[in-house]
Amino acid sequence: MQTRIQEAGEVGAVRGWVLFDGDCRFCISLVRRFGSLLRRHHYEVAPLQSPWVRDELKLGEEELLSEMRLLYPTGELKGGAAALLDIARQIWWAWPLYLLSRVPGMKTAMDRSYRAFARRRNCRNGLCRLSQGR
Repeated sequence: MQTRIQEAGEVGAVRGWVLFDGDCRFCISLVRRFGSLLRRHHYEVAPLQSPWVRDELKLGEEELLSEMRLLYPTGELKGGAAALLDIARQIWWAWPLYLLSRVPGMKTAMDRSYRAFARRRNCRNGLCRLSQGR
């Protein structure tokens, strides 16, 4: 039985899968806003909670939902700011963000900013649905 990754590698049409937290309202709103743009650039979107994603990534629940991820047909996996920057490289108007990441120290700052935001993405009015561990 072939996996989605193997099938996509044969077809060659899918550049990668943008994997997001399907329980996060903010993440869902971003997918609604940018999903068609991603598809035009040959990215598919899927919730991290999808059975095929869980089977493919083989990550524990906490690690699985810690950040958005970009899964390539080769099986390579990037997460967080690195994933966003890879996508930005493919979109002409977002390319300057990738270019900015090449400035010494900026990639580290982007990584830290992404992780800080991701930890608090489900917080509303000072209360957070997520445990302190996430």
